[in-house]
Amino acid sequence: MATCTHLSHVHNVAPRTPNGCEECLKSGDSWVHLRLCLECGHVGCCDSSRNKHATKHYHRAGHPVMRSFEPGETWGWCYVDQVQLDFS
Repeated sequence: MATCTHLSHVHNVAPRTPNGCEECLKSGDSWVHLRLCLECGHVGCCDSSRNKHATKHYHRAGHPVMRSFEPGETWGWCYVDQVQLDFS
């Protein structure tokens, strides 16, 4: 079973834009679901969204762990280890 080796990057962060995807809010675009970077608090749209800002943030900033920013969802993802995480 794969494990995440990047949990040291997980912090108790406040979302920088709690109302939606940081980049989509600036451009007036829409999103499907939101993801929260657990290293810096960036809120980005998911890979089902046209702009895929959460994954773009990972490639740009190198922050490996995010979690769903959807109400009631407690799962996360490590981009580097390609493993799903449970934050319940």
